[in-house]
Amino acid sequence: MNSLLLAAAFAMLVRSLGAARLDRWLLGAPLVMVLAGVVVGLFNENAIAEGLNTESVQLAAEIILAVLLFVDATEVRAGRLWGAYPGLVARVLLIAMPLSLGLAAVLGWLLFPTLPWAVLVLVACVTVPTDFAPAERVVRDPVLSVRVRGTLNVESGYNDGLVSPLFLFALILAGDHSQDRTPLEALGTVLPFAVKALVAGVVIGTLLGWLMDRAHQAGWVTDQSARVAVLLAPLLTYTATVAIDGNGFVASFVCGIAFRYVHRLLKARRVHKGRAEARTDALNTDLHLLEDVTGLLTMTMWFVVGIAAVLIFYLGVSWQEVLFCAAVLTVVRLVPVLLALLGSRTSGRERLLVGALGPRGTTTIVFGLLAFNRLPEGTAADTILTITVVCVLGSVALHGVGAGPVATLLSRRNEASR
Repeated sequence: MNSLLLAAAFAMLVRSLGAARLDRWLLGAPLVMVLAGVVVGLFNENAIAEGLNTESVQLAAEIILAVLLFVDATEVRAGRLWGAYPGLVARVLLIAMPLSLGLAAVLGWLLFPTLPWAVLVLVACVTVPTDFAPAERVVRDPVLSVRVRGTLNVESGYNDGLVSPLFLFALILAGDHSQDRTPLEALGTVLPFAVKALVAGVVIGTLLGWLMDRAHQAGWVTDQSARVAVLLAPLLTYTATVAIDGNGFVASFVCGIAFRYVHRLLKARRVHKGRAEARTDALNTDLHLLEDVTGLLTMTMWFVVGIAAVLIFYLGVSWQEVLFCAAVLTVVRLVPVLLALLGSRTSGRERLLVGALGPRGTTTIVFGLLAFNRLPEGTAADTILTITVVCVLGSVALHGVGAGPVATLLSRRNEASR
């Protein structure tokens, strides 16, 4: 374990010291950490499966997911819950995403007919949510229109939070550690979890936002202590909600939404009243430490993917798993997005870009690791781990390296056709 931590820390240090140069070479943090994980995995192939399937890894994945959900919920731009283009976001999240989940489950049934349908839903929940970790520069690329960037940003922030209740439902139904429950029994477990999570998330997020505002006004908080307080918010929310038998993931996501909304609302009121001491960048400053820690956690997950890739190589990858991942990264997302955006004011190029730029990242990794750890050992768990690794590695290649050139090419074609 110490050797793995040392290797991960060394890889992160190398990546951090050469970040600007590596980015120019299209060697982002995901790719660098995956390569480092592969190198380490090659020297520890006999202990990989046992190391991944432990309670410590499961707990780490749960905490990382809670932090990511909170951060995603606070990163929505334009000061609105649904961003600057709520109509487009609603189409993508409420129409395209459910269609993609359904298509992924049906495709999984065609390619893996022996898997239970609950496991197929799990596979869909693992592979459908987008995350711009493999292509973080793309969503800020000025080649893309503001409308495309805004829609992608809000979608990537909200889709994992919306999918997590379905993921938990499917996980319980699929047989979490030899449990065997009917759909009604699983639903009866998930609904109370969700209700408690909503209440806990709203209460904690609202209270934290109010307390932060009061502390800023009274001068009780320093820049550093404010950053530490925000960093503790998702950890407090997750652990408190789990303690009352609630869904800590949903609670962390809702807490992030409530915190951002209350913090911005109270700050706007102070500015409106003419209080010059209210800093317009207070929220962003308070989030800096959390964002930095999240970056480290994300790099750790990519390092784990590299290690898992070695295990997958030795176990073998079937053509069904490769075909499934290729379809999920392309047509399973593209077709529902194009259908959902029919009749909107977006151009054909913008619709194509929203559908094509759907990278998979940390959310897929964490969901996949949680499913692998909590399902009984066997074909279902192994298939989910393999699909997780193949999907994110394929996304690194397709969206991490290829997304920028594709966006530029489509932009040039669009300008040429005018």
